[in-house]
Amino acid sequence: MRNKNGLVCMLLGLLLLLSAGGLTAHNMWEDDRAGASAGEAFQVLQAAINETNALELPEEILPIYEIDPMIDMPVKEIDGNSYVGTISIPALDMELPVLNEWSYPNLKIAPCRYYGSAYLKNMVIAAHNYKRHFGQLVNLTVGDQVQFTDMDGNVFNYSVAAMEQLRPNQTRDMLTANGYGGYDLTLFTCTIGGRQRFTVRCVQMEEEPA
Repeated sequence: MRNKNGLVCMLLGLLLLLSAGGLTAHNMWEDDRAGASAGEAFQVLQAAINETNALELPEEILPIYEIDPMIDMPVKEIDGNSYVGTISIPALDMELPVLNEWSYPNLKIAPCRYYGSAYLKNMVIAAHNYKRHFGQLVNLTVGDQVQFTDMDGNVFNYSVAAMEQLRPNQTRDMLTANGYGGYDLTLFTCTIGGRQRFTVRCVQMEEEPA
C-alpha cells in the first residue's frame, strides 16, 4: 500500500512538473508572438509617419492639436486594429506601436492607450509585462527619455520623473495623479503574478533631447 501511495505521489509530481513546463513554454511562445506582431505593426506605422513628415508645411502653421487640444488623436488601421501612434524608450532599446483603445485581447497585441490624450497631457498607456512589451519598465531610472509620436507625425518627448507600484484597485490613483499631479504621461504594466501595477510617471520636456 505504501509503495502504491508513493507511486501516485510520483505521478502527481511528474504531472505538476509537466504542467508547469507547458505553462512556461506557452508564456514564452505568447511573448514571442506578441513581440513579433508589435514589431511588424511598428514598421508599418513608422512608414506611414515618415510619409506624413515628408510633406513640407510652412513653419508658421501650428499643429491642429495646439489650436484645439480637445480633438481626437488620429488613428491608422492595420489588420483590423486601430493604432494611435508609436512609443520609443531608448534606454530599453524599445520601439512599439500603441493601440487606440485597451482591451484584454488588444493587450496581447501591443501596448494600448488606457486613458487620455497626448494633446491634453494626461495620457496613460498600458501593456502586458511581456519581455518585448513593458516587461522591462522596471529597468528604467529617473531621467530616462520616452518619446511618443502620433499618426500625424507630432513628436512628444518626456522624461521619467517617478516610479511607483499601485494595487489593481487603485484605478483612481492611476488617473488622478496624471495631469492633475503634474505627470503628462503614465506607463504601467503588471508585476510578476499580477498583484501590483508597476507605474512609470513622465513629464513632458520643453525642448527636444540632444
